[in-house]
Formats: sequence, C-alpha cells, structure tokens
Amino acid sequence: MSKTEQDLLSNIALDEIFAAGRAETPAPSEALLARILADAQGVQEAGLAAARPRAAPRPSPWARFAEALGGWTSLAGLVTATLAGVWLGFVSPDQLNTLSGGLLLPETGGTAIYALEDILPGDDGLAAFYEEGGQ
Repeated sequence: MSKTEQDLLSNIALDEIFAAGRAETPAPSEALLARILADAQGVQEAGLAAARPRAAPRPSPWARFAEALGGWTSLAGLVTATLAGVWLGFVSPDQLNTLSGGLLLPETGGTAIYALEDILPGDDGLAAFYEEGGQ
C-alpha cells in the first residue's frame, strides 16, 4: 500500500496540530486539583486502615495438636499406625498366623499360644524384671 499526496498532506497537518498542542500546556483548575487531592486522601486513609496490623487468629486446638506432633503429615502417619495396631489387636492369632504364612505362631494343636519370645526370638521378654533379688 503506497501513500498518496493527500495522506502526506494530512500527516503534515497532524504534525502541526500536535506541535501546537505541545507548545500550549493548560493548567488544571483549582477545583479539579482539590477534587484529586481529596480523592487521594480518601484512598490513603482506606489503605492505611486496611494495612493496620490485626491480631493473628488463634489456631484451633486440633491445629495446635497436629503442630505439636510435627504437622499434618506426621499426624497422618500416627493415625495410620494406630489403625493398623487396632486392627492387629482385634485379629485373632489364628487369622494373624494365616496372614503371616504360618511363620508367627507354632502349631499347637488347634489352640493359639504365643509369647513375646515367639514373636521376638532371642529376647527374654520381661523375665529380667520379674527376677527376685536382682542386681
């Protein structure tokens, strides 16, 4: 697309108009300046009111409890371990022996008898605490 002479003349006329506009800088009226300053003062006061420090909300007892245990991830691990312990506590030894593949409890003729020594080999259990006249 090429420029025609009419476009060129209109560009020159626009340049003259812009030059005249730059030479004359009108001053705003006193009423306009007063309204601008009043509006700015209102915005500043609203900003200061919003920026005033507020007391941090106190965390709930559950949030404090979770934080004392190490956060929500630690609490989730603790709950999982607790539920697993409760489940193992309610499972009868026969079912537990079935789950372990028969390795946990020896065959006792249909009755499940187990002691700490069966579960933890090489451990004397609490025998050291029950000895009378211990050193």
